[in-house]
Amino acid sequence: MLFQFVAAQEKYEPNWESIDTRPVAPWFEDAKFGIFIHWGPYSVPAWSPEGTYAEWYQYWMQNKTLSGNGKFTGKEVYNHHVETYGADFSYYDFGKMFTAKSYNADKWAKLFEDAGAKYMIITSKHHDGFTLWPSETANKSWGFNWNAKDLGAKRDLLKELELAVKKTDVKFGTYYSFLEWFNPIYIKDKEKFAVEHSKPQFKELVENYKPDLIWSDGDWGMSPEQWRSPQLLTWLFNESSIGDSVVINDRWGDGTRFNHAGYYTSEYGSELDGSKPWEECRGLGFSFGYNKNEDAWDYASERTLIYLLLNVVSHGGNLLLDIGPDADGNIPPIMQDRLLAMGEWLNVNGDAIYGTRKWKHASQWSEKGIKNWKPEGVHYMPNNVIIKQTIDPEPGYAVREIFFTKKGEDVFAIVPKWPKDTLEIRDIKVSKNTEITLVGTDIKIDFEQKGKDIILNIPCLSPEELPCKYAYAFKISQ
Repeated sequence: MLFQFVAAQEKYEPNWESIDTRPVAPWFEDAKFGIFIHWGPYSVPAWSPEGTYAEWYQYWMQNKTLSGNGKFTGKEVYNHHVETYGADFSYYDFGKMFTAKSYNADKWAKLFEDAGAKYMIITSKHHDGFTLWPSETANKSWGFNWNAKDLGAKRDLLKELELAVKKTDVKFGTYYSFLEWFNPIYIKDKEKFAVEHSKPQFKELVENYKPDLIWSDGDWGMSPEQWRSPQLLTWLFNESSIGDSVVINDRWGDGTRFNHAGYYTSEYGSELDGSKPWEECRGLGFSFGYNKNEDAWDYASERTLIYLLLNVVSHGGNLLLDIGPDADGNIPPIMQDRLLAMGEWLNVNGDAIYGTRKWKHASQWSEKGIKNWKPEGVHYMPNNVIIKQTIDPEPGYAVREIFFTKKGEDVFAIVPKWPKDTLEIRDIKVSKNTEITLVGTDIKIDFEQKGKDIILNIPCLSPEELPCKYAYAFKISQ
């Protein structure tokens, strides 16, 4: 309530000096784990070469281009489209096929809860301009129906999800893209587009759906002043119905990312310094939108996802993990399984994750070897990096032996594999009142201080006696 009072009383001015003084709501830093959802007409073809974003289908197809460090000719998506649908089949025809016939918002919301997520963010509108809500602004700008209520699904998909999620303890967030690749107004006059399309549509989204969090994107190519972002944000904070509580990210025009507005956002990165609230977003596979080309081995394993979460949280950040439902509204079983595995682990170890902050060390590396193994010649961080940095190192490389978090005076030491006999935690002083317990159990751990370090005497437990799989947390109560 203190945050809401402070934010509500403050009047912000349309400049970064003023806007940057607005605090990020404490719930966001406490949350640690959120779920991203990319869902729209691109979910119908659901196709792009491995290692690319399927939600960019329209861009790849119409421009006959494809990113990927020279790996592709550029025409892969265009050729696939022509061969599958025909040269006369428009991307906009996918809107009619985006029926969401199996979509059940309450089941989605329950999955988010069971996964241990504290917030979710859905693409209310991606770069193709299609909205999941009945946007008259979209229809007027495009010159034809281009939203889920008037086309395909014939439903307000966003409202259904808002109502379902707000019945739970999960915060409701919306992704909103500023740019629209092929919107006729955007192509002709981008600043006119910002004033006559983005501004009223953004306000439409805010007042009709009242999100707890707004994840802006598609801001590149114009300055925040051209997008009118400072004016839009001061309206959001000073005049909108959610101004006293809404959380925002940092993508509001060229130069704002990692510099201005709300919390910072990395993408397939995972190690900001934690001096500012931040979030790492990434897909369960690589693509954010559902991609039929991704096989089981393209998806991060349960173990990998837990270690990714530990790495992000130990650096003071949140992990925003993306899923891509299909065009019918089904969340693929492999995605559900991964989320439920996260929830199972968090149900045991939540005390070491939720509400924590970065300790003086994010992790403890083994004393010998080169740190931070990364593959050569890869333009994104593949799933095996965190495994190579923890339990399966290459010769000559060090590993992260322990991840750390803190909550008040308590420190959590989280190990990626069960220690044998003893565990040395370097550079930590304890008091005579210190108690160490294995999180998820009532087992107390014997220990001794040796100089600047402590040595834990690890009990011999069978796999059945361990509280969980993959990683184990020791709570050091000072």
